[in-house]
Amino acid sequence: MREIGRLSLVLFIISGIAALLLGATNYVTKDVIAEQIRLENEKARMEVLGDAEEFQQLDEDLISAAAQSLGFDNLEVIEEVYEGISAGQAVGYTFKSVPRAYGGEITVLTGISIDGTVTGMRIVSHTETPGLGAKATDGSFMAQFENQSATSPLQVIKSGTPGQNEISAITGATITTEAIAQGVNYSIEMFNELNK
Repeated sequence: MREIGRLSLVLFIISGIAALLLGATNYVTKDVIAEQIRLENEKARMEVLGDAEEFQQLDEDLISAAAQSLGFDNLEVIEEVYEGISAGQAVGYTFKSVPRAYGGEITVLTGISIDGTVTGMRIVSHTETPGLGAKATDGSFMAQFENQSATSPLQVIKSGTPGQNEISAITGATITTEAIAQGVNYSIEMFNELNK
């Protein structure tokens, strides 16, 4: 019985030391990690809305009110909206949406120019199946979203040549493709709501 108590105490001490070391590491690196995430998000915004020189985040209450007005089931499906500015003029918006895909939430960043054209789409993060749903990060797939019109929603097609506002599904990952298209569609709806 004493041996079990001694081993339990040793295990408790080792676990406590490991927890303290992990906590200290997190404390020391949290600002560096936060800055790295900020820089990656800024780079992604520049990729989807290349005409912008700088970005200003829109008020969260405005976005929440617009989502409520649109009747979104999940009012937080649009996490953030940035207005892209060049030479003091608005040139478009970037929208970060989080639709639900096969492997869980997928973070989609969409750029829409002020004239209502989708300028780009990037997958910021996902938990999709490697080799199938993860193909959503391929440049050829993401390029399908460029130059689509923000006047009507995107449709996913499983075969044939896609026309205007149509996206070819990733083979074996239709659910992922539909989720991404839905994320872009949320962004399109929000864009149209903000530009009434």
